[in-house]
Amino acid sequence: MANQTLGLDDRLYHYLHSISLREPAVLTQLRRETAQHPMGRMQIAPEQGQFMALLIQLMGARRALEVGVFTGYSTLAVALALPPDGKIVACDVSEDYTAIARRYWRQAGVADQIDLRIAPALETLDRLLATGEAGTFDFAFIDADKSNYDGYYERALQLVRLGGLIAIDNVLWSGQVADPDVKDKRTHVIRALNQKLHRDPRITLSLVPIADGLTLALKREAG
Repeated sequence: MANQTLGLDDRLYHYLHSISLREPAVLTQLRRETAQHPMGRMQIAPEQGQFMALLIQLMGARRALEVGVFTGYSTLAVALALPPDGKIVACDVSEDYTAIARRYWRQAGVADQIDLRIAPALETLDRLLATGEAGTFDFAFIDADKSNYDGYYERALQLVRLGGLIAIDNVLWSGQVADPDVKDKRTHVIRALNQKLHRDPRITLSLVPIADGLTLALKREAG
């Protein structure tokens, strides 16, 4: 997976950052620490975090959902864009990765706005549905294990309100989705979901070629 926008050479990518990126210092610190992590490539690109923060502000979102936290960069980018009474439910299975996240959330002063649930995300999402929280989220971001992407999407679609937005990461998968010679399971799952979303009448769709590909799915009224 790519943690900078695909298809840009280094010169153009650095130019993009120089005239667009307005990254708060706490996010820069977190990004640089995560870059030293053995799994650092799982972190989203900073231009993607800034784009999602803009979406949050454009929507006036107050309640967000995240599937896949890692070291917390995307969670923090969203939390900083929420109003003071905004909340984000963040799902992950790793105490180790999210310990880094918690440290930066506290530093940024948004820890009280983030409800971290350490459990398999499908269980957390099913629990939210079972406790009557369908249709209560404005925004959902999916960036976790690819094998469960379809399950995450279906549950997120129930959990967001009409007019709510689901953002799905890694949908271009470093270009491998367009290579017919690549046939591994994760690539197949992403291809299948991309095709499903293209046909799905329940959403308004746009795949944005930022970072490793970000699909935006706006929940529509039935019929």
